[in-house]
Amino acid sequence: MLRITELKLPLNHAEEILAAAIRERLRIKPKDLVRYTVARRGWDARDKFDIQLVYTVDVTLRDEGAVLAKFKRDRKVQRTPDTGYRFVTKQKDWQGTRPIVVGAGPCGLFVGLILAQMGFRPIILDRGKVVRERTKDTWGLWRRSVLNPESNVQFGEGGAGTFSDGKLYSRIKDPRHLDRKVLAEFVKAGAPEEILTEAHPHIGTFRLVKMVEGIRNQIEALGGEYRWQHRVEDLLVDEKDGERRVTGVRVQTGEVIESDHVAIALGHSARDTFAMLLERGVYIEPKPFSIGVRIEHPQAWIDEARFGPNAGHPILGAADYAISHHCSNGRTVYSFCMCPGGQVVAATSEEGRVATNGMSQYSRAERNANSGFVVAIDPARDYPGHPLAGIDLQRALEEKAFVAGGSNYKAPAQKIGDFMAGRPSTALGEVIPSYKPGVTMTDLAEVLPEFAVTAMREALTVFGKDIKGYDHPDAVMTGVETRTSSPIRITRGPDFQSLNTRGLFPAGEGAGYAGGILSAAVDGIKVAEAVALSIIGEPHRLASLDPRR
Repeated sequence: MLRITELKLPLNHAEEILAAAIRERLRIKPKDLVRYTVARRGWDARDKFDIQLVYTVDVTLRDEGAVLAKFKRDRKVQRTPDTGYRFVTKQKDWQGTRPIVVGAGPCGLFVGLILAQMGFRPIILDRGKVVRERTKDTWGLWRRSVLNPESNVQFGEGGAGTFSDGKLYSRIKDPRHLDRKVLAEFVKAGAPEEILTEAHPHIGTFRLVKMVEGIRNQIEALGGEYRWQHRVEDLLVDEKDGERRVTGVRVQTGEVIESDHVAIALGHSARDTFAMLLERGVYIEPKPFSIGVRIEHPQAWIDEARFGPNAGHPILGAADYAISHHCSNGRTVYSFCMCPGGQVVAATSEEGRVATNGMSQYSRAERNANSGFVVAIDPARDYPGHPLAGIDLQRALEEKAFVAGGSNYKAPAQKIGDFMAGRPSTALGEVIPSYKPGVTMTDLAEVLPEFAVTAMREALTVFGKDIKGYDHPDAVMTGVETRTSSPIRITRGPDFQSLNTRGLFPAGEGAGYAGGILSAAVDGIKVAEAVALSIIGEPHRLASLDPRR
């Protein structure tokens, strides 16, 4: 089978045109094309008056060898890659060490799933609740301003990704196609099949709930075990002959769970656990992240700006965007986690603090588009001193936002026109913010650092030229967005173990090795492989799996 990439056709082409385009591209006769399947479909909207669909297709031909020889120097016509996943080991009736997985977000779920599929019967610990109970607690904050610090947008089954747009694409370059394994497991667990072919697939919150439950059912059927409301309060470490090695964990009930293989797949909001790990001597270093606000525009404005006369086309759906600007004060401002047709949500996990995030359903049919509008910061310049200084900065900004919002979990908000003019907002205009439990109109310059305000004002003017209406005076910014990524890295070596604590496998977003659902899940697969090979005494095989490790 051969794969053709970057095959472009008009947006409104007839179905039979694709087969004709394949034959024309390969310079073959109709009888020589046996069949084809669409492996990926995206679009090129750089010219909104002439949007092109961009296909990747797999074709079966009567004489594949002859065609491949004809195009041997054409990188857009190649043999179809083998995307099948191969386990590094398979164990039957495993009675040895049961690995522990801490965290049931996207990364932890895939560490647990792959270990279970290999036969190791993992124990998965999570401080939160099962996803449907967690959803009720999350709505408690959104509807009644009641926060459960252990069960919310950040903590519980599915992790922070459960209450998001459910984007399933990333910038990772994956020579083993582990992303295909992730997507296939998602479909098996209830995700729509089109995520296998769309260039920018997403699931949406409600479908994520069902999918997370499907993965749990598979893990349990394979002998894995979940333990909910089991917050890890201590890491047990034995030091002998100059080497530190994990022996297990202690949870908040006082129970000790022994294991010499612990995958620590925390979310980036597990601040108390980060502090515990640092206190136990685990090597942690600060990492850059970003701060800012959520910005909202009517989705119709974004559709028109991106797609012009093609706005509303069923193939295109709700438009998104990704923009960035390097400012004159040396800062970079960019859009983050854009949620078409969604809403801004309360994402705090600590009392007396306000943090925002974005969320969309699968339909992306809500009135507003929202995105993080954030400024990149780094440890040396913005939070020097110790590994957890970035967390201190996050908390300080979230406390300011809590007070500015009214000390009741409402969020501070401001119209862009007022933000640019340097005056507080006192009333809403054309754009109605979606944040629940509500907003308090104020001056965000009193919440954010001065360098961020200066950079954001400059970037708004630039972005308004790129996307018509982006800097509209009535567009609304809601603060604060502080949990863009982990402010720390639990540094690991090439064997995926902590630099100074054997048997501890830092994984995913909280450990500083992923950014989003798909990349976190892929990292989870890699960590599961490392754990498995360590258990059976063959860690040397890791290098043969992916030389770039």
